[in-house]
Amino acid sequence: MITELAPLGRDALGAQDLAALVRTITGDPAAVPGAVRVEPVDYPIGTPSTDSLHRVFGTTAGGVDWSCFVKKVQSVRHSPIIEFVPVEYRQSFIDYMPWQLEIAVHRSGVGDLMPDGMRLPKAYRIDLYDDDRGTLWMENIVQEWGPWPIERFERAAYLLGRLSARRQPHLVEPLLDRDVSSTPGSALRYYANGRVMTSALPALADPRCWRHPMLAAAVCNLHEHALRDDLLALGERVPAVLDALDALPQCYQHGDASPQNLLVPRDSPDEFVAIDWGFDCPQAAGFDLGQLLIGLAHAGELAPEALPAVHTVILKAFREGLQEDGMEVDEDQVLYGYLGSLLIRAAFTALPLEMFGTAGASLELFEQRVLLTRALVDLVSPVV
Repeated sequence: MITELAPLGRDALGAQDLAALVRTITGDPAAVPGAVRVEPVDYPIGTPSTDSLHRVFGTTAGGVDWSCFVKKVQSVRHSPIIEFVPVEYRQSFIDYMPWQLEIAVHRSGVGDLMPDGMRLPKAYRIDLYDDDRGTLWMENIVQEWGPWPIERFERAAYLLGRLSARRQPHLVEPLLDRDVSSTPGSALRYYANGRVMTSALPALADPRCWRHPMLAAAVCNLHEHALRDDLLALGERVPAVLDALDALPQCYQHGDASPQNLLVPRDSPDEFVAIDWGFDCPQAAGFDLGQLLIGLAHAGELAPEALPAVHTVILKAFREGLQEDGMEVDEDQVLYGYLGSLLIRAAFTALPLEMFGTAGASLELFEQRVLLTRALVDLVSPVV
């Protein structure tokens, strides 16, 4: 084991494996590793199937710099979050959550299907272990700095549309060989039945939630006293929305296409590197637009009042992308696929109720999320 790689635990490579990795990254079959260091990635991990994130930096004996991104994945049975899942649901949660999905992405042919301007990160090495854990050694993308201009949203939506058209169920297989991966809408239903119906909606229906000082102050300051009733009215539509989504044209899609998962390389700013795929089953055409719209707003990097303009641009561009690759879908169908999915994925969980009583809670955050929730409610209500 190389001592400097000790922070990677059992993934710390020996001299021979490190040399092979460096030669793969640099493309030099004679490269000899020199100095090397490991840095943890300062990014909140929100997915229970992700164990840790690191970057490895080094030089060769000849003075060539190299780097890679190391992502450890795991069955959710290893995640601390499992303690918060009711005992009677734990095994089904463990069985359902596809911790191997990102490995399957890199071992599938999906990279060859991606349109020009969108690609996967290079995968240098993949390790799988018998205890339902794995590690991906991937390209370290140095990202373009700054906010997304509207043209970038437009281009991302267009390319996501092209990718969706190329991954219609009659054209491709699911990434994982599971019954649920072939069933339209199964992943969204699983999310709706768990996160939405079992957790979020009961909390939103509880008057005590709205009396919490932080949320109550935000609602009063913004005069959003109708927000609770509007959310609960939309909650009653969830079963019908899910049925309607399943009846729409279906595609395998990225599944979590927020801007945070569409990396823009600094040296190639017109390109997207797609990471952190999700929801491996057919979903209604337009599904990916929801996360594209809300990702930066949820992170506080896009003002809620900017969402309508982004919405208009990405809807049109996504449909043009579908058409470019031969999939004709009515605008109303794409709109419903997009906004119906957005309702389930985001509208009921945008308020940060999980932060009640935590150090990270602030009135500014709650006001921003109240505004975001109102923007989502106003966007989806006329359609669903």
